[in-house]
Amino acid sequence: MRIAITGSTGLIGTALVRSLRTDGHDVVRLVRRPPAAGDEVHWNPRRQEVDTAGLAGCDAVVHLAGAGVGDHRWTAAYKREIRDSRVLGTAAVAAAVAALDVPPRVFVCGSAIGYYGGTGDRRTDESAPPGEGFLPSVCVDWEDAAAAAGDAGIRTVFARTGLVVARSGGAWGRLFPLFRLGLGGRLGDGSQFWSFISLRDHIAALRHLIDTETLTGPVNLTAPEPVTNREVTAVMGRVLHRPTPFPVPAPALRLALGEFAGDVLGSQRVIPRRLLESGFRFTDPGIEAAVRAA
Repeated sequence: MRIAITGSTGLIGTALVRSLRTDGHDVVRLVRRPPAAGDEVHWNPRRQEVDTAGLAGCDAVVHLAGAGVGDHRWTAAYKREIRDSRVLGTAAVAAAVAALDVPPRVFVCGSAIGYYGGTGDRRTDESAPPGEGFLPSVCVDWEDAAAAAGDAGIRTVFARTGLVVARSGGAWGRLFPLFRLGLGGRLGDGSQFWSFISLRDHIAALRHLIDTETLTGPVNLTAPEPVTNREVTAVMGRVLHRPTPFPVPAPALRLALGEFAGDVLGSQRVIPRRLLESGFRFTDPGIEAAVRAA
């Protein structure tokens, strides 16, 4: 297939491009700078510009671009960047694919389990409504921005992603160095659920969304059984052969992270019901397998 990808230099995008090309697919990468290679297409999400000629003949478009939620302290300006980078980028790509004479068969749009807000210990699947707060409101606007693709009859799937377990990048990219130094520990009281997924399962799941014609709308990309932060801490210590003696008190997290600490300390027990029902099989269903894979 010919597949276009935004966010191709990020953690997920880089791995997805590698996986697709290894299997012989033709990958087109959307870039903000002037294209420097034959596989690059220019786009400018803030100006709502996409070189649609470069998307001609694409069977699928995977939209992963967006500012990192945990990359900076949540100032008012950075919260605008988080929202705008997702909403404007999604609207631009959705409008571009809708305008093609021969549109792609599928538009896979990144989203996040932040859509549900805090779920406590309640098992939550795709039927749940959006939660309250900043991240749920961003996710709602993010998914709504893809409306042009759906209105054009393009199968549109929202990949609501959990915490990706990877050696570098994302939340685990910050955890691994701390645990290797023996500085890892539970966050707060450690009772909050983390809905994780290994990087290789995440890539396999994205490809499953591309290939499975019966899937449309939201699909949770998380492992089957979320675990508590306390369990994550124990597994990290065991796999890396390091002690985990230093719990991080909730007040310290709030001081260091500001408003984002509320989401770090919050609990999300999100289940991939639609992914499992569609026949997807996990390589790393448990947290220890995911950490060892990373």
